[in-house]
Amino acid sequence: MRFHFPVRLSSRVIFCAGILAALAGCMNKPAVESRTGTSPSPASKTAHTEPVVARDILIRMARFLAATPRFSVNVTGNYDAVQATGQQIEFGEKLSINVSRPKGLRVEAVASDGNRQLLFFDGQTLTTYSPASNVYAQAAKPGDIDTAVTYFLNDLQMRLPLAALLLSRFPDEIGKRSQTVDYVEKTAFYGAPAHHLAGRTEALDYEIWVAEGAQPLPQRIVLTYRDAEGQPAFRAQFSGWNLAPQERVDYTFTPPADARQIAFAAQLPQQTALTLHKTAKSKGGQP
Repeated sequence: MRFHFPVRLSSRVIFCAGILAALAGCMNKPAVESRTGTSPSPASKTAHTEPVVARDILIRMARFLAATPRFSVNVTGNYDAVQATGQQIEFGEKLSINVSRPKGLRVEAVASDGNRQLLFFDGQTLTTYSPASNVYAQAAKPGDIDTAVTYFLNDLQMRLPLAALLLSRFPDEIGKRSQTVDYVEKTAFYGAPAHHLAGRTEALDYEIWVAEGAQPLPQRIVLTYRDAEGQPAFRAQFSGWNLAPQERVDYTFTPPADARQIAFAAQLPQQTALTLHKTAKSKGGQP
């Protein structure tokens, strides 16, 4: 069972995408700030009385998220899937994310076709559940959210969009992987004053809109996989940030009485996993 992602990307690239946001281009826009990040572009000087350092804004956002003990947020995502014909088709998904550090994580994902998947972590066990099929998979992984997410992505080879935004090491990762960070402009296009940044990693171009003020939360992220076929993009819009959620969230999965437990594909013997992969493809599904 997987959080399906039709774009043909490796799990490592997907993990890097979770760490960062991406660049979709600045056509018909003034030149962005120099790569040293020491001063804003001419267009943005009218909105700023002091120089703006793009990398500082990025790291401040990452540190703020990493230091927030509890939060919830909704994410509306859209992504390109490159077809066998070479055509790009856009798909969508909505995420509801709840975090309670160090050991509580719950993610609900609803795809554009209505398929619903849930992820639970309670400090002891990782669980994914598919209500439509009424099946779930579990793996014991005692530890914190960082440990669980890394295991989920790398060992279980599962997908979790924007995963690194959940990690306490997010500031170090985004700072280390960003080869350049540029300041594009100050904007209020997404509902509140924000800094529009653009950066590059070894595999990705990214854009990120960071709210101005005491709570530098991401408003929007765009990722472009420039080395992948067709250079597909992932776009995410954040809404409903709550840094002090009062509602009780159940991070421990209790299976319905008639639910069936299955194994994660990565836990199956190689030949069995290959058979399941071929069966899914013959039925038009995603591996």
